[in-house]
Amino acid sequence: MKIKYICFLFFVLLFTCSAVSAQEIHWNSYKEGMLKAKNNNKKIFLHFYADWCKYCVQMDKLVFKYPTVITYLNSNFVAIKVNSDKNRKLALDYNVRGLPASMFMESDGRLIGKRPGYIPQEDFLTILKSIKR
Repeated sequence: MKIKYICFLFFVLLFTCSAVSAQEIHWNSYKEGMLKAKNNNKKIFLHFYADWCKYCVQMDKLVFKYPTVITYLNSNFVAIKVNSDKNRKLALDYNVRGLPASMFMESDGRLIGKRPGYIPQEDFLTILKSIKR
C-alpha cells in the first residue's frame, strides 16, 4: 500500500513539473510566423535578439518566462524570434539598430510600432494588451 502511494505521488509530481515547464512561448521562424499570422488573422510580435546580448538574455529569462506574458502572447499573437547575427539581411530590412528589438505588426505585416531595448514584464504585457485592442 505504501509503495503504491509513493508511486502515485511520484507520478503526480512528475506530471505537474512537466506541465509547468512545458508552458513557454510558441516561437516561430520568420517565414513560418508571417504565414501563420496571415492565415489566422493574428497580430505579430517580432523579436530580434543575439546570443551575446545581455538584455536579450534578460528578456528570455525574466519576461518570456512570465506565465501571464506567455499565455497572453500565445493566445493573441504569432510570436517570431530572429537571431540578428544569423539573419543579418532581415535585421537590416527591419532597420534594427540595437538589441533587443521588439516589433508589433498587423497580420499582413504592416508595422504597428516598435520598441528597442529591454522591456520589463509588466510594461511588455501592457503593450501587448494595448496593441491587441
